[in-house]
Amino acid sequence: MPEKSSPPYLFGDLLALARQSWVGEMALRLERRGYADCRRSDTGVLRLLSREPVTIGMLGAALGITRQAARKLADALEQRGYARTEPDARDARRVNVLLTEEGKEYARAIIEVVEGLNRELAANVAADDLRAADVVLRATLNGDAALRAEALVMRPHAAGSA
Repeated sequence: MPEKSSPPYLFGDLLALARQSWVGEMALRLERRGYADCRRSDTGVLRLLSREPVTIGMLGAALGITRQAARKLADALEQRGYARTEPDARDARRVNVLLTEEGKEYARAIIEVVEGLNRELAANVAADDLRAADVVLRATLNGDAALRAEALVMRPHAAGSA
């Protein structure tokens, strides 16, 4: 059994720096593809909407934000031409968020960039190290049932695949 790390290990600090680097690289690659207006929230929202339209409430729940904040995200995407909103056909109190054609193209670009970054990381890190990182990252989700449930459907891939 591997030796346990000894405190103080600055995991949170390293994780924050890694996230900052990852997001920065995503933004740079998206800018090269013509999406200079990329915002941090775009990647999660557009990947979610690329699967299916969702209501404002579902968008907020998926992102862990209020309906008001989700509405602001939807409005910003709409103003930039990536999404549109419409009343739900079954319940007029609900508002659905749908991607426009331009939004679908942007979502595809985001997915391709993320998959490329994943492939590059897998090509540069030993498979055992990636598996260990996966275990550590999943361990940080223990306090949040919703995030743990979301992570359950995310399975690690073999090194070198997306």
